[in-house]
Amino acid sequence: MSFPKDFLWGAASAAAQVEGGWNEDGRTPSIWDILYDGHTKHNHSPREACDAYHKWREDIAMMKEIGLKSYRFSISWSRVIPQEGVVNPKGLQFYSDFVDGLLEAGIEPMITLYHWDLPMWAYEKGGWESDISEDFRFFAKVMTEALSDRVKWWITFNEPQVFVGACFTLGNGAPFKKLDAEGMGRVSRHVMLAHGKAVMAIRESAKQPLQVGFAQAAKCFTPLGLSAEDIEHARYCTMEGYDTARGNIWWTDPMVLGKAPDSLKPYLQEGDLEIIHQPIDFFGFNCYQSLNYAEAYKFKTPIPRGMALTSMNWRISPEVLYWIPRFFYERYKLPMIITENGMSNLDFIQLDGKIHDPQRCDYIRRYLACVKKAVEEGIPLLGYQYWSIMDNYEWAEGYDPRFGIIFVDYENDYKRYMKDSAYVYAEIIRQNGENLPDASAAALCYI
Repeated sequence: MSFPKDFLWGAASAAAQVEGGWNEDGRTPSIWDILYDGHTKHNHSPREACDAYHKWREDIAMMKEIGLKSYRFSISWSRVIPQEGVVNPKGLQFYSDFVDGLLEAGIEPMITLYHWDLPMWAYEKGGWESDISEDFRFFAKVMTEALSDRVKWWITFNEPQVFVGACFTLGNGAPFKKLDAEGMGRVSRHVMLAHGKAVMAIRESAKQPLQVGFAQAAKCFTPLGLSAEDIEHARYCTMEGYDTARGNIWWTDPMVLGKAPDSLKPYLQEGDLEIIHQPIDFFGFNCYQSLNYAEAYKFKTPIPRGMALTSMNWRISPEVLYWIPRFFYERYKLPMIITENGMSNLDFIQLDGKIHDPQRCDYIRRYLACVKKAVEEGIPLLGYQYWSIMDNYEWAEGYDPRFGIIFVDYENDYKRYMKDSAYVYAEIIRQNGENLPDASAAALCYI
């Protein structure tokens, strides 16, 4: 068994990280456009990002050259809804034209409604610390009415564990606040209610049968061996053993199963789960590394000397893309999409005018080999979205990290260059993964 013929080979981005055009054609600021000051590396802002707002036709042409079957992108909420209850026709037209361009290139559009860029107007009325779920429902309704005749794939939220569990705990992302446990519970409840109401709005406004889900930051611990005890210990640590707002089951159990872990129950009110728990068709997950080696999580795995790292010091551990879909499927029995996976690298234009990124080429082959093993075992993975299609604004890290398979020269009119990894990925897509190595050779730990 290999990848299905309709496997959604793709790449991903987020509006705030690539679009720019932060104050053009009726768009109003998001929290990242305003609150970054004093909080980000080099004080970089996303106001210009990669200028994809103007260069989107060029970007689609490069996606087509790579052979992408799908492209996951997010909507700038404040570009479409610049003030409470107000719809911006120019904002809607931009996304309508973009969707048409993708379809003309044979690329399936996948929309994420919220990828962290809360409108300032929503923040000023309380943001996620207040209940703005009806505002989000309105946003979801507007987008579905405008695009669901052409877009089949819809994702409500990207990584609530990060924009809630980390940004409001560590204060390392907009709005750069640190809340206590009660505050975290309140914000989590409001985001979950917004998810449920958005799913309802999408279903009610859909112009064709749609595939609806969400994307979370998958926290995965991998087994220290292949005994039943080793596997069960890793599964427990991945799920029940890590039941905070930064973990998995805090979000997925209410959304998928309609039940709340004990740690969440004090923050929910009567009737909340009936709103939060809406039928979904799939869920996405973003996964980059095993947490075995992250000292904060106390899994007590010795860190090998000289272990492979990305330029952001994330541990290269391909086996996570076998174990996390396995653990998720055992618990939730839903089809899945890998909505993000990739690596930051020290890329630059070399003397021959090209960008050679052999580490990323190897990374992609290794991680996808482990995905292939999961597919071969019958785990229903529908697609893989490499993060990211291009180098972009990496939130509080500014523009230093480069995740893309397309290089962006920020200082020279945002010129794009295909990296070697783009051509490697293109060949994997062309062969539908048949040229990938065996997972046992590709993994760096037990699989």
